[in-house]
Amino acid sequence: MAPTVERQLIVFDFDWSMADQDTDRWIFEVLAPDIRRKMKTLQEEIQWTDLIAQSLAELHARGRTQEEIQHTLRIMPFHPAMVRGVTKLKEASNPHTTFFCLSNANSVFISTILESKGLQGLFEEIVTNPAHFQPSGLLKLRRRIDPNGPQHDCKIGCSPNMCKGEELDAFLKRHQPDYDRIIYVGDGSNDFCPILRMRSQDMVLCRRFRGLEHRIAKEGEERGLKCQVKYWAGAWEVEEIFASL
Repeated sequence: MAPTVERQLIVFDFDWSMADQDTDRWIFEVLAPDIRRKMKTLQEEIQWTDLIAQSLAELHARGRTQEEIQHTLRIMPFHPAMVRGVTKLKEASNPHTTFFCLSNANSVFISTILESKGLQGLFEEIVTNPAHFQPSGLLKLRRRIDPNGPQHDCKIGCSPNMCKGEELDAFLKRHQPDYDRIIYVGDGSNDFCPILRMRSQDMVLCRRFRGLEHRIAKEGEERGLKCQVKYWAGAWEVEEIFASL
């Protein structure tokens, strides 16, 4: 840890990191399990964000409404300890803490859930796939990186719609001066790229038993992972770590 921390950045992935579920899958498990089953068979053939967009169109064609989607998001598991932990850290004056959300979900899913938990003002920025409800009630979703435009050149394995490492670098350039400490809360294999860009005084809070833990164990040393690693399984443990900061 840096001896003095006056400015720190907390970066959150969303699904299975801030929330206790995966928004993309949860929506269909609740509203159309057969579409969820079809997603499992198609996920190797269709890029994931495109598959969710296609599945949302099918959900809309069945008459499922904007209100039903929003209600389903509001009841998705989200631990009260996570709400307490981030709220207390945001309110603390020393160190000054900035929150940044970096997620492969989408803007509607994330904003709906944050608002339902009273966290709509938590994040300085939310970088994710853009989405909006059309007047018909269709939730229209597209990739953050347009498939018809320039693509990222990540060699670590980020999905085509977004390189989280590049997005973290871009955020840091927008918000100078440098933060004294960065803490990244993540769980998935696509969270491996951004944590490789972090320094020795930074820390990743890695959720156990998921893709990020496996990649750290398998590739962390050979790829030169510098940041500290703390593991957690439940949101109450994140709350404990935040309280100790």
